[in-house]
Amino acid sequence: MPNGAAQNFPLLQVSLFVGNSSNQEPRTKNPKLPSFTAAIHNARMHTLRIATRKSPLALWQSEHVADLLRAAHPGLEVLLVPMSTRGDEVLDRSLAAIGGKGLFLKELEIAMQRDEADCAVHSLKDVPMQLDAPFSLPAILPRADAADAFISNAYASLDDLPQGARVGTSSLRRQAQLRARRPDLQLLDLRGNVNTRLAKLDTGEYDAIVLACAGIARLGFESRIRARLAAPDWLPAPAQGAIALESCGNDARLQALFAALDHAPTRTCVEAERAMNRALHGSCHVPVAAFAELQGDRLHLSGLVGSADDGRVVRAEAEGASNAPEALGQAVAAELLALGAGEFL
Repeated sequence: MPNGAAQNFPLLQVSLFVGNSSNQEPRTKNPKLPSFTAAIHNARMHTLRIATRKSPLALWQSEHVADLLRAAHPGLEVLLVPMSTRGDEVLDRSLAAIGGKGLFLKELEIAMQRDEADCAVHSLKDVPMQLDAPFSLPAILPRADAADAFISNAYASLDDLPQGARVGTSSLRRQAQLRARRPDLQLLDLRGNVNTRLAKLDTGEYDAIVLACAGIARLGFESRIRARLAAPDWLPAPAQGAIALESCGNDARLQALFAALDHAPTRTCVEAERAMNRALHGSCHVPVAAFAELQGDRLHLSGLVGSADDGRVVRAEAEGASNAPEALGQAVAAELLALGAGEFL
């Protein structure tokens, strides 16, 4: 299959039944979304195509979503449509230099618009704060560990690194926090998938690297983590650790399938974090960090904006009602701006 090309799966028409009785009448097929398909000889069998990047982590996440969908909807056939994105292909420059994390989504969104896929799966931290119509996020899965991982073959923690040690990360957010704690370090760009980044560490290009704990754990590399960089001292990217399912359009049957995977507590937390980032007009071009936690019916949000050049950071936090995450995110953003964060934006 050519690099970046979507697989073309045979399409078969479907009639969906409500419940398990074979005597029930099928629901009317929505002509607006012909991409949702199934075997005509078996109305309970239907097919869903998930567009995904080709990296090992992206494939793991997409297969994880596929397994959850199959378990929630017996008889559902789920197929992965692996694709290459510009964000995966251009590895000699930082994401900020080539257009941002949205480069991981564009080709997958085009596949949905061309009826080559019915949905896509992403690390939510890579999803832009504002999606273009008609795209939406109908399901956000339970969040995994949101912390960052300090990984080194010779040193047990960030504080153990010698003066001038080489640390690999292309994240401006991580660079700002590293400079704030260890201004003596050499911060070097690090691109590629998780396996590639670990290999670069193992060949001696870096003394340590910083990755997301969630991705490391999902690929079975937990033993490589020497220390967790976690809140409140160290803040992750907004929505780090959460997996999201993206869809195109408003087909009610598809939305019902996806709704079974949505985790309300995670959605509440990440909505506050993304609202803060959106109010700051943040992206991978700006060192913005956020972390929200539910405490009963209250929601606590911590935010940070910093400078990757000199390690100066501005922090703010607030608490609000759990049913108003957007307002809380905007409040913390306003406080950050009042404290001078605009200088870094």
